[in-house]
Amino acid sequence: MRWQGARGETAGMDLPTALYEPVDGGHLATALTIGPWDPRLQHAGPPAALLAREAESVSGIADGQTVRLAYDILGPVPVGPVAVSARVLRPGRRVELVEARLTAGDDRPLMRLTAWRVRSRNSEGTPEPAVPLPGPERSRPETADFFTTEVAYHRALEWRFASGSFNAPGPAAAWTRPLCALVDGEPMTPLQHLLVMTDAASGISAVLDWTTATFANVDLGLSLVRPPAGEWLGVDAATTIGPSGAGQCFADLYDATGRVGRSAQSLFVEPR
Repeated sequence: MRWQGARGETAGMDLPTALYEPVDGGHLATALTIGPWDPRLQHAGPPAALLAREAESVSGIADGQTVRLAYDILGPVPVGPVAVSARVLRPGRRVELVEARLTAGDDRPLMRLTAWRVRSRNSEGTPEPAVPLPGPERSRPETADFFTTEVAYHRALEWRFASGSFNAPGPAAAWTRPLCALVDGEPMTPLQHLLVMTDAASGISAVLDWTTATFANVDLGLSLVRPPAGEWLGVDAATTIGPSGAGQCFADLYDATGRVGRSAQSLFVEPR
């Protein structure tokens, strides 16, 4: 299938239709999961979404919402077959804690998620201010220059920058919409889209040169006040590097109607 991306840069390019293809006992990662550090390894956004999908599949709260997701990245995830599993750690009719794990080739987990889910109900929420970013229609299409392969993670979403840039250092805010499915044959849900996007917060707001330093995140945490909705989701991110080889990236997360939550990433920094 061919996708038409921002500014037509994918015209004529054959791209996978999904980040993962279902196979017996698991999922096969496609080239759209390739990360920026090594073409053999996945960007953490797609497996984060795959784990959330698995966690929701075992939930005992049918009308629940996921309000906190805490990921530990225990090892690099290869581009290839992966397996995910999930279990309910703390069952409940109103509140539950779910754990999901991702493996590749053996039983050693490479990523782990714990997610708190709560029952949804209608209530009067706290008034939120309007989205402080120009909308996607007033934002600038852009493609990342630092991926080492033409078909990789940056082709899975359409990116439009309200401020900052993929290709220049400093804080950045961008809107995205999916250009593929998470799992072949299924529509990507807004929460899955949010997770595919949010792990890139430290990439769009990078303050170091990709060619001379690595600053991969060892975790990813999201706290949500409500489920995201709609086609376009936004991330407004800033990264700070400390003097001892570590950094943090914090981001506000939006849909078209307002802020849905915040994210945080811990970065391990060293020369390439």
